[in-house]
Amino acid sequence: MTMSVLDSKIPEGPLADKWTKYKNEIELVSPANKRNIDIIVVGTGLAGASAAASLAELGYNVKTFCFQDSPRRAHSIAAQGGINAAKNYQGDGDSTYRLFYDTVKGGDYRAREANVYRLAEVSANIIDQCVAQGVPFARDYGGQLDNRSFGGVLVSRTFYAKGQTGQQLLLGAYSAMNRQINRGKIKSYNRHEMLDLVLVDGKARGIIARDLVTGALERHSAHAVVIASGGYGNVFFLSTNAMGSNVTAAWKTHKRGAYFANPCFTQIHPTCIPVSGDHQSKLTLMSESLRNDGRIWVPAKLEDAQAIREGRLKPTDLAEEDRDYFLERRYPAFGNLVPRDVASRAAKERCDEGFGINKTGEAVYLDFSSAIMRYGKEKSLVMGIKEADQATIRRLGEEVVEAKYGNLFQMYEKIVDQNPYKTPMMIYPAVHYTMGGLWVDYNLQTTIPGCYAAGEANFSEHGANRLGASALMQGLADGYFVLPYTIGDYLSKDIRTGKISTDLPEFEAAEQAVRAQMEALVNANGTHPVDYYHKKLGKIMWNKCGMARNEQGLKEAIEEIAALREDFYKNVKIPGTTNGKNQELEKALRVADFLELGELFAKDALSRNESCGGHFREEFQTEEGEALRDDENFRFVSAWEYKGAPKDAVLHQEELIYENIKVKARSYK
Repeated sequence: MTMSVLDSKIPEGPLADKWTKYKNEIELVSPANKRNIDIIVVGTGLAGASAAASLAELGYNVKTFCFQDSPRRAHSIAAQGGINAAKNYQGDGDSTYRLFYDTVKGGDYRAREANVYRLAEVSANIIDQCVAQGVPFARDYGGQLDNRSFGGVLVSRTFYAKGQTGQQLLLGAYSAMNRQINRGKIKSYNRHEMLDLVLVDGKARGIIARDLVTGALERHSAHAVVIASGGYGNVFFLSTNAMGSNVTAAWKTHKRGAYFANPCFTQIHPTCIPVSGDHQSKLTLMSESLRNDGRIWVPAKLEDAQAIREGRLKPTDLAEEDRDYFLERRYPAFGNLVPRDVASRAAKERCDEGFGINKTGEAVYLDFSSAIMRYGKEKSLVMGIKEADQATIRRLGEEVVEAKYGNLFQMYEKIVDQNPYKTPMMIYPAVHYTMGGLWVDYNLQTTIPGCYAAGEANFSEHGANRLGASALMQGLADGYFVLPYTIGDYLSKDIRTGKISTDLPEFEAAEQAVRAQMEALVNANGTHPVDYYHKKLGKIMWNKCGMARNEQGLKEAIEEIAALREDFYKNVKIPGTTNGKNQELEKALRVADFLELGELFAKDALSRNESCGGHFREEFQTEEGEALRDDENFRFVSAWEYKGAPKDAVLHQEELIYENIKVKARSYK
């Protein structure tokens, strides 16, 4: 382990003034010079699409890359619940400071103050930006934007759109992109995947991309490269992420010299539809906003839980006193709205003790019956029905709940074949988001000059756990409001550089390296398909680096992943050739990177002898089973430097300094 000074480039001065002061002092690029500068953006989710559209609007020449058939198909569309912003419409006590505080506390004090404060500060602009783009946010009777409360906070700051919020926000960013594609300021490369980063004189100057339809390798040059390719949750195979989501762009950047920070910080989302068997390749996320009205419980008696699992009892048969509303019991101040890591572990604890309620014993109930009756009474009074009977109240209440969550209830019923208005939903935690990623400084620049990372691909804003609805907030904040400033400061030195040639030896060498890896995989001609290895890796990760970790399990995981990686290169079977469309080869290149990242993930978890947020080491917990941090020894960001095999990675520490927040044990009681 070595200590190095990671320069986070945080501006001087009071927290609330840092960003304004910084913007006042940066170098600018004149509009006439922006025309001569090229930028590559890898990934077109919320972070990538908003960055590409904003940079092109400023006048830069942008190239975007996505492996989907269209930029609008990024994973961000799956986000259902909402986006945070410190607008305080209700007057319920929200503010920039409160959003900043909640985010740092929610991340268990493992985030960088300056970055988080800036995120909170620019968040207020996001809603206005998106409304201007035509995003159909829900509205309440006051004509103000309607919003919700999410886990880990005591205010309503989560704005939601009609339908799926992520989808609507992405369409807004995508329409802004489209205008720039139309003007010729953005060149969009769909069905292309970045397979390497090209450095010239130590600076990021381009990428090697594969055309996924023709199989051709292409060289693309630019003055700066933005990695906005999302997280690496699919290292677990089963997760809530879109199936194509992978780590390749970020990992290849890491292998070229960008430090990879906090890989072990993964978020487990508490409200997912439980696993139903071994046949699945994806888990379905249910929005956390359901926890505003749904109450989470398990049977209070073991025999009732068993009877439900065996189909002898229905949940609706259980009287109130026979139900254990365990989040309300353990965390009275926040109840069902505790943060995701806390809610997830509490559900796991109940299921591990034998109170789980589906056939596999890995599910808890999310029940809307109380909310339906509460809303029904309110609505009957509003309608002037003074003595409404139970059936009327229930009918009216169901209508209110349908208006709020109808799309989610419909989805649940289609998958599970149960009506959630009549019987409680079943939920269980699943891998959702990764707080680790490429280490970036205040400018969102990685340790490679000219290479930036935005959205979930960087590590910075959330610490060890992310509060719900903050992923969309960070992606759009980075792309619309941060990068356009910070990247200009760097590019001001490149106004005379001119076009960068793709005939340089660095491009040739990178292309050859990609070609050699592809050939090695196709020529293995083994016996197992790619998914065989991905599933095996996923099982190791979930069992030994999932919701709970311990020293022995992590040491085993490191060895098992290294052995699996070796076997993969010898025995994987990829039909077809490297020329032309080959989806198995695409998958294999991604799984090859997951097999390296998985080992670094376990190594990072083993090196962090504490529990915090989504990183729960069983050896470090309070008497009540809560995460036990060690602020004295581990108040830092782990930033790993690539040195060949993951076992040789070198740890650099960025100390986290808190000047504006008092660091204390997290409590939601």
